[in-house]
Parts: sequence; structure tokens; C-alpha cells
Amino acid sequence: MTDTPEPTTNTDFRCGYVAIVGRPNVGKSTLSNRLVGQKISIVSRKAQTTRHRIHAVLTEPDAQFVFVDTPGFQRKHGSALNRVMNRTVTQALADVDLVFLIVEAGRIGADDREVVALLPPDAKVVLVINKIDRLRDKAALLPFIDQARQLYSFVEIVPLSAERGSNVDRLIEVARGYLPVGEPMFDEDAITDRSERFMASEYLREKLFRLLGDELPYGMAVEIEKYEVEGTLRRIHAAVIVDKEGHKGIVIGRNGEKLKRIATDARKELEQLLDGKVFLEVWVKVRSGWADDERALKSLGYE
Repeated sequence: MTDTPEPTTNTDFRCGYVAIVGRPNVGKSTLSNRLVGQKISIVSRKAQTTRHRIHAVLTEPDAQFVFVDTPGFQRKHGSALNRVMNRTVTQALADVDLVFLIVEAGRIGADDREVVALLPPDAKVVLVINKIDRLRDKAALLPFIDQARQLYSFVEIVPLSAERGSNVDRLIEVARGYLPVGEPMFDEDAITDRSERFMASEYLREKLFRLLGDELPYGMAVEIEKYEVEGTLRRIHAAVIVDKEGHKGIVIGRNGEKLKRIATDARKELEQLLDGKVFLEVWVKVRSGWADDERALKSLGYE
């Protein structure tokens, strides 16, 4: 009779949280999606498209990365909504093992320095220089890196293009070495900790950003009022929340055409994400002052 072998564990497996921070419109969500190979965070050219802390999960044979996409930090707006988003950034910095600070190649401004000022003095921070593909003078990259080194004591500096995917693999390899040894926190096939309901609201909000452009009012949100699953069919009832009566017409458009297109585009993309049919009904509601009302923000999922 032989002894039953004891179960073995992979003592070299690493797992940890990596915060992705930076000023608005620097490419945080684009990078987060690129890192995990799927759209978890919505993207647009509008500042502060991301309003929540979103976890994007990448699991490899020897490591699990939990990337924490955060809103762009800024002081331009003084609303309760902006304060909540800024608080989300500072909380994320306190709870992670590694930080990716993203700046745009060739540009370091006061808004970037505001984010640097938030970094804990003992944090392990990788400087990610994004959008190198848009740098007209490639010879300017090395002097820019030297300039950026003065911002903080970075553990590594990685230039890349999140949009094109160039050098993103290098960033993953760098991050791997700074994750603590530990068991995975999420299932192997998990890509986010967010629910289907949350993703539905985000995909709809992205279409509002993209199809309304500069017309889009800042005080706009999406609320999922009903989410039902019937086999592979999802029935979703959503409300677009606007701050003023005049904003309602902007979202609906002439003869309802704008809202119809927004809903159709969101439905098609949700069907791809969820691999099933989606029935999506959308209407617009006026809720004055919601972006400056802490209770209203909480009811809409802002914490």
C-alpha cells in the first residue's frame, strides 16, 4: 500500500491588482480592454467616459492580473458626480499592488501632475507612455522619457500604443514581476467582476457618447430599470437620465430617430457580448440636479 500523495499547489503563481490611472482622455480604458483582449470598459473621445471603477481580469498559466480601470482625475467640474469619480481614483490607488500611470507621448501638463500628486510615496508605479504612434518626431521620445522620469520614482517606464497594441505584451511582462505570490481571485474564464446588467448600461452609455458627440449633456446617465433573462434572451428596459427638459430632445432626436439608432447600436453590440438575442427598450427621463445629489448618485450605482 502506498501513501496517497498530498495535493500540490503552484507556489509560483502570482495574483494582484493593478490600477490604471491618468488624466481624462489619455487612453486608460483602451489600454484596459487591450490588456484582456475584450471590451470591458467603454471608450469615446469624451472626457471622463469611465465613471466607475471597473475590474478587467486576465488569467495566464502562471498569473492572474486584475486591472482596475478608473475615471480620469480632474478638477474641472465641481459636481458631486465629479467628486465621487475623483474619490474612486484615490481609493483605487490605496488598494492595489501596482499602478500604471498613463501619460500621452510628448505631453505632460498640469492635469497629469495632479494625478502624480495623488500617488502614495511608497507605491510601485510603472509609467506608461501611450499614443507613441501619434508622435510625429520619433526622435523626441527619448528626451520625453528623460523629462517624465522627473515626475516620480517609477519602477519601470514602458512606451506603447494601446490603440494599436504595440508593446502591450512588454507591459504585461513588467507587471507580472510585481504581483505578489498568491492564488487566483477569479475563475479562469472570468473577464470582469461586473454584472451583465452593469455592462448593458455601459454599452448604452457608450452609444450615447458616440452618436451625440458634442451635443451630449454632461449631466447624463443610464439606469437599467428591468433586466430579465429567458434562456438566451435578455429583456432590458433602460432609462436615459438627463438633467434638463431641453436635453431630452437632444437625446431623442427628430421623430425619435436619434434614440432609435442609439438603442439599435447598443442592442447589436450587447448581442455579441452576451451571445444571445436582446430586447432593448429605451426611453428618456428628466431628473433635475441628479449629478449633484449624493442620494441620486448612489441609486445610480455611483459610490
